[in-house]
Amino acid sequence: MSLFNVYPLFDITPVKAEDVYVFDENNTKYLDLYGGHAVISIGHSHPKYVKHISEQVSKLGFYSNSIQNPLQVDLATKLGKLSGCKEYQLFLCNSGAEANENGLKLASFHNGKKKVIAFKNGFHGRTSAAVAATDNAKIVAPINAQQEVEILELGDLVALEKSLAKNDVCAVIIEFIQGVGGLDESTAEFYEAINTLCKKYNTCFIADEVQSGFGRTGDFFAFQKYNVTPDIISIAKGMGNGFPIGGILIHPDIKASFGLLGTTFGGNHLACVASSTVLEVIEEEKLMQNATKISAYFIEKAKEISEIKNIKGRGLMLGLEFDFPIAELRKKLIFNQKIFTGSAKNPNLLRILPPLTIKKEHVDALFDAIKSELS
Repeated sequence: MSLFNVYPLFDITPVKAEDVYVFDENNTKYLDLYGGHAVISIGHSHPKYVKHISEQVSKLGFYSNSIQNPLQVDLATKLGKLSGCKEYQLFLCNSGAEANENGLKLASFHNGKKKVIAFKNGFHGRTSAAVAATDNAKIVAPINAQQEVEILELGDLVALEKSLAKNDVCAVIIEFIQGVGGLDESTAEFYEAINTLCKKYNTCFIADEVQSGFGRTGDFFAFQKYNVTPDIISIAKGMGNGFPIGGILIHPDIKASFGLLGTTFGGNHLACVASSTVLEVIEEEKLMQNATKISAYFIEKAKEISEIKNIKGRGLMLGLEFDFPIAELRKKLIFNQKIFTGSAKNPNLLRILPPLTIKKEHVDALFDAIKSELS
């Protein structure tokens, strides 16, 4: 049997990793400044992470959600404390797409409406309603396109209120910093107006924090820079440091009932231990503070390179925008300089999503490599 060929692959085969470094089968060392799409939050193979997961799998790796699981309660308690969202409720699933699916479904249950508003260049997943709310027609199949979704220009408040006034929108979903779309952000006025308008028109406000959450921006969540209170917050990626886990934080105004949502694997024992350990390490090693500190240093270093026309993002969710397509530069960084970086829908944007444990010396290595390849 062969693999279904949907991924264009670089000819690199990682076999082990440690902190910000990945090693291939020839023991070639690569600096990982992409973290597997912002998944690696506390560094590869963190000793505490390895220890806790190993201990848990030796006792109990999985049982269904039909029994008591104190690890879920422990995770919810830690997450509420560190995120500052203690009043929210937690539903656990397995991925970012699932998180957004459950968020959209819950919104529709809550207010009885079915239309969704999303924004240009947004990305929310590859399944059902999540992909319909994603601004990429190439990955929306006809079965997805039957969902009622309106995609608006980021920042267009007039169009937003006009659509909400029809009173058929169950949810407005937005990334406060766009990931795949290219690190675009709108204004405080826009985000705070969404918050107000959603309350006015009985619409759920969903903050997609799948990529930006768990300290990546320097705040625990990207939305916390603004005066907003989302009804639902979707999380995944950095939540498990590589172990598949996702979830939604649900405002207490939204009430639960048996059978409303459900999952087989979501919130399993290993996933809970993985995410609880991530939270412990983020707090103990002050990784949100590190994200802020290294981000400031990164921005100053980027200003030294004239070919960089714009620096986008916040914390360690960053983009370097050039006035030329970066595909070739990215290949040179991988194969010549042994540095992993990422791309985006914007062809001129080099995306930087390193582990939150990154140090200044790693930033120096990146910019030395870029200078070398551009000279």
